[in-house]
Amino acid sequence: MSFLNIFKSDSTRRTVLSEGHVVPEPSRCVQCGICSYNCPIGIDVRAYVWRNEAVKHSECLTCGECVARCPRGVLRFAQTDLFERRDS
Repeated sequence: MSFLNIFKSDSTRRTVLSEGHVVPEPSRCVQCGICSYNCPIGIDVRAYVWRNEAVKHSECLTCGECVARCPRGVLRFAQTDLFERRDS
């Protein structure tokens, strides 16, 4: 592994995290609340899973604590359209 490849992979990782959100698979969720408990900002991730919505909270750091701590693997990172329009 060369020295330059180290920086390339780190750069790619930051891009994915900045352009993505935490996305749930609600059919596997048992509403245990471990994701919300481990969020350093205090976002109620469980409520987003319940509504089958990506976590698009303005204060979300995309740190991955909720993804890492979920015992059932309900949460994952995915690239999403940051400027998607929602007609409600």
